[in-house]
Amino acid sequence: MLRMFKPFEAFVGLRYVRAKRRNHFISFASLSSVFGITLGVMAVITVLSVMNGFEKEMTERTLGMVSHATVVEQGGSLSDWRLISQEIESHPDISGVAPFLRAEGMLKFNNRVSPTIVRGILPEEETKVSDIARKMVLGNFNQLHEKSFNIILGSELYRKLGVIPGDKVTLYTPRTITTPAGIIPSFKRFTVTGIFTIGMNEFDGALALINLEDAKKLFRVAGPSGLRIKTTDVMRAPDISRDAVVRVSGRYSVIDWTQRNRNFLRALKTEKIVMFVILSLIVAVAAFNIVSTLVMVVVDKQADIAVLRTLGASPGSIMKIFIIQGTVIGILGTMLGDILGVWLANNIAAIVKKFERLSGVEVLPCDVYYVCDFPSEMHWNDVYIISAVAFLLCLLATIYPAIKAANTNPAEVLRYE
Repeated sequence: MLRMFKPFEAFVGLRYVRAKRRNHFISFASLSSVFGITLGVMAVITVLSVMNGFEKEMTERTLGMVSHATVVEQGGSLSDWRLISQEIESHPDISGVAPFLRAEGMLKFNNRVSPTIVRGILPEEETKVSDIARKMVLGNFNQLHEKSFNIILGSELYRKLGVIPGDKVTLYTPRTITTPAGIIPSFKRFTVTGIFTIGMNEFDGALALINLEDAKKLFRVAGPSGLRIKTTDVMRAPDISRDAVVRVSGRYSVIDWTQRNRNFLRALKTEKIVMFVILSLIVAVAAFNIVSTLVMVVVDKQADIAVLRTLGASPGSIMKIFIIQGTVIGILGTMLGDILGVWLANNIAAIVKKFERLSGVEVLPCDVYYVCDFPSEMHWNDVYIISAVAFLLCLLATIYPAIKAANTNPAEVLRYE
C-alpha cells in the first residue's frame, strides 16, 4: 500500500502516528482508534464464528432426524418399496434408503393428552438414514418389533404425558370406526419402550416412533408414505437424490432437506447477515474515530504542513501523508483484531466453561436450552470479508482530514508563527 507514496510522505506519515514531539493526547487518540478497530473486528469474527457453530449444530441435529431427501409416489403410498429402494440404493452416491409412514394422532395417558406426529419405521433400515438409535436415552431402539405395538417417544413428549418405559399409552388416529353404538375413533394401546432426545422441540415434543407394519395396520394403508434417503454428500443431496430417482420407472417426487427446512435455513442466514451489519457498526464507529484523531493532528501540525508546502510539497503529497497515517492505524487495528478474533473464536467454548467453573453461573443452562455450550466454527472467508470492510472504512475515514490538510494556506499559518 505504501509503495505508491514517495519516501518522504511515508516517513512523515509514520512519524505523525507517534506524535511524540508536541501533543501526547494525539498519540493516545491514535492508540484509542487502534483499540476500537481491534475490538470491533474481534467482536465480529467471534460472533459470526459462534453463529456458524450454532448453524452447524442445528443443521446436524435436524439432519439426524430429517433425511437428506424423501421420495414419495405421486397419488398414494409406495406399493413396492423394496424394489424401488434397491434401485435407488444402487446409485454410487446413495449411502442408505429406509421406508417410513407419517401420520398424525393423539396420545393419551391417564388424564393427559398430547397431539403427536407418528412415524412408522423399520429399526434395521432406519439406522441407515438417521441417528435416532444413537439419540436414545432410555430403552432399546430395536424393540420396535412387528406386532409388538411398542412405541418410542421424544423426551419432551414423554414429560408432557408423565410416562415411564413400560407404561401403556393410547394412540388415537383421525380415522373412525362405525359401530352399532355410533362412530368412534380408531385407537390402539401401545407400550412405551424407549425415550429419545434430539435437542429440537420439533422432534422431542411431538414425534413418536412405532413399527412400520404396526403403523400400516393402525392407519389402514397398503404401504409406506415414502422412502428416506441418505447421500454421501449432504450439500449435494438435492442433485444426487434427483439423479438417483430418475433411474426409477414411475411417477415419484423428491423433497430434499433444503426444501423441507427452507424457512429455517433462510432465518439463520438472515440472522447472520443482520448480526454482521449491526456489529460492523462497532468497526464503523472506531473507524470514524480516526477522523477526529486526524483532524486534531492537522490542527496540531499546521505549521509543519505550511513549511512542507513552502518547501515544494504539493497538496496531493500532503493528502497522502495523512492517508498514510490513517491507513497505518486501520491496518494495525485490523491485524490485531484478526489475531485476537481468530484466537477467541477457536477457544470460546473453553473460555466459557472456565468462566462457568470460576463463577458458578451457567451461561446456557442445559435444562433451558437445547444447545448448552458455545459451538464455534470459524470460516476464513468471514475473516477476509470483515478485514476488508474494516480496512475500507478506515481508508474512507482518512479522506476528509487529508483534504482539510491539503487545503491549508501556508501564508495564513506562517503569519502568526
